[in-house]
Amino acid sequence: MPPGPSHSLIDLGNLSKPADTLVKKVSRAVGGLFEPRQIRRVAKAKADATLIEAEARIQITDLERRAMHRRIEEDARHQQNMESIVGRAIRQLNDDAKPDTNPDDMDDDWIANFFDKCRIVSDGDMQTLWSKVLAGEAGKPGTYSKRTVNFLSEMDKNDAELFTKLCGFAWMSGSIVPLIFDYEANIYNNNGINYNALTHLDSIGLATFSGVGTISKIDLPKKFTIAFYGKPLALKMPEDSDNTLDLGYVQFTRIGRELAPICGSKPVAGFYEYVKEHWKQYLPESQP
Repeated sequence: MPPGPSHSLIDLGNLSKPADTLVKKVSRAVGGLFEPRQIRRVAKAKADATLIEAEARIQITDLERRAMHRRIEEDARHQQNMESIVGRAIRQLNDDAKPDTNPDDMDDDWIANFFDKCRIVSDGDMQTLWSKVLAGEAGKPGTYSKRTVNFLSEMDKNDAELFTKLCGFAWMSGSIVPLIFDYEANIYNNNGINYNALTHLDSIGLATFSGVGTISKIDLPKKFTIAFYGKPLALKMPEDSDNTLDLGYVQFTRIGRELAPICGSKPVAGFYEYVKEHWKQYLPESQP
């Protein structure tokens, strides 16, 4: 009898080399995640084992039967969630993977932990975020810590959306940093960032915010450039070396720094000009 159709959510044909390597690596680490007819095979095996055990006791009860069906349905949902996340990650690797990307270098324990946590994620937006973590780790193993993965498993969609709003104010200055100079200013409040929002993001571990005392970048040279979503801003400090620049009241934690580049944020309209005005004393005379 010919094999039945595959129920995998992922088309495993015509994959790029990094994507193909990722599929094989994940399958080895979590037990054949994408073997043909995996959902049906796993479900049937568990059902058969349960029935054999129950029949050995002469009679299977209604309670046992309901429990068996619940486990089958739960496993199928988890399988669907994991395949959806990997499918999204594969598309990113096909489009963006560097030639030297080697997912085979990923740590097996990291992969096992990742899928243990992501299997219950069914929301499409959150699955996209999880897939970006997986694709990023496949592209450069060690990019995302287990702590970040574990944090992500407890992060609800509202927190993710709030964090994304904060990232709309983030600049690159050696590392990524949100520039919050006055959390009562309209440009922040009109875009969902205020004292309560910042306090909440601090409490859940994505950012640090005290409300008093600002953060500074020190030991800066005479001239340097920072960028807002790829748009550079050149600054000229008063001293030849050892300059200090005020960065506002907020900075990302390590988890925040790892998640900020992949959260899907967009630059807040007018914020480049706002920062430029705030730092106008440091603008070179030739800069428009």
